[in-house]
Amino acid sequence: MDLIPFTGEPLALDLVNTRPLTAEGRVDLLETDAGFRLWLDAEAERLSVLSAAESAALQVGDIAAIVAVRDHTASAIAHMRDGKPVPIKDINGLNAAMRAAPVMRQLAWSDPPVLSSERAGAPAVRLAGFLAEDAAALLASGEVALIRQCAAEDCVMLFVGTNARRRWCSAARCGNRVRVSRYYQRSKSA
Repeated sequence: MDLIPFTGEPLALDLVNTRPLTAEGRVDLLETDAGFRLWLDAEAERLSVLSAAESAALQVGDIAAIVAVRDHTASAIAHMRDGKPVPIKDINGLNAAMRAAPVMRQLAWSDPPVLSSERAGAPAVRLAGFLAEDAAALLASGEVALIRQCAAEDCVMLFVGTNARRRWCSAARCGNRVRVSRYYQRSKSA
């Protein structure tokens, strides 16, 4: 699989976008160790809840809770985009993932004193809780109303459309491809 994960959106959307559409059909990056590793590496700077060693040790067999968070997030976003109420199973699923890896705060007395936070639980459970919290924050924010699907016919990526003129997930990924295709169609018919 020679896929580059679509990243750079809120982390919750990047997680949902781990199911891109390819020429062979829809693929799931979280279905294989290689795809999962590709996504983890692309998001490494934003996944501070895991150490590098913990991230390296995670495998597809460990990530049922992460896949569940992705599925609940995707369903909730789809319902909100369609103007429908979010199913309670999705809300409960995100809440359960956050409860499974509670945030613990600790004060370290130094000069100056430092207040830190960390999640409890196994690495995959902590990552699922972290991702669920990001999804919950997105769903509770005004940004959720700006979520759009890429306008390219063969793309299913979601993005936050803060610019009203933005139509594609990425100008380089889909925008140029659509423009080239339109140019080709115009020049062919001329």
